[in-house]
Amino acid sequence: MFRLDGKIALVTGGSRGIGRACCEALAEQGATVVVNYVKGEAAAREVADAIKAKGGNAEIVGFDVADTKTTETAIEELIKRHGKLDILIANAGIAIDGLLLRLKDEDLTRLFDVNVRGTLTCTRVAAKSMMRATPPPGIAGKGCGRVIFLSSIVGEMGNVGQTAYAATKAALLGAAKSIARELASRNVTVNVVAPGFIDTEMTQGMSEEMKEQLLKSIPLGRTGVAREIAAACVYLASDEAAYVTGQVLRVNGGMYV
Repeated sequence: MFRLDGKIALVTGGSRGIGRACCEALAEQGATVVVNYVKGEAAAREVADAIKAKGGNAEIVGFDVADTKTTETAIEELIKRHGKLDILIANAGIAIDGLLLRLKDEDLTRLFDVNVRGTLTCTRVAAKSMMRATPPPGIAGKGCGRVIFLSSIVGEMGNVGQTAYAATKAALLGAAKSIARELASRNVTVNVVAPGFIDTEMTQGMSEEMKEQLLKSIPLGRTGVAREIAAACVYLASDEAAYVTGQVLRVNGGMYV
């Protein structure tokens, strides 16, 4: 169950944190994983080498999702090289925190360029290939593919000091639901995984006081780990999730229900 043998998967921002966990989990299920990075080539290569050491298949590709032309070219070349792209996990994202009254225009632009426009660019290119794919046995029609957006709990419940970041993550929810409707006739599913408080490099910079306050708001009483987010992505990427689209899968320990 949830096997991905023969699938080609692209994970943006795959060199660390949740992205790395997704790469490793997809590879364990048999997918050939393309690890995207922006500046961390060494880290991306480490992920690919770790996957290969366990008998999996992986390669790395560098591009900034905020650079539309470079992103389009890189994904098109990837598709040409492998003949297809079955799975896109749009994980690449940045966080620039600050109160609204102190928010700089350049920070707002950068956040939307990476978190929203970058995600939509990747999806637009990937979808063209997925719409031409051959569906698995038992599925009628043409096309097949899995698109998974990584949003955040703050995109649904908000958070002080993260107005702009929350806005970008909320935008992904609406985008995913709309794209899911647009691509459904071609058997391409589009879903969102919304992590809660996950122990990654992005959250490790928080103060101990802030972490303690957050833990009090989590019914399960602990932070999540990247592997738990990756498991949700593996399910949504699998053939078993062929009838799931336009959904938000919350992995947050009950912090927001």
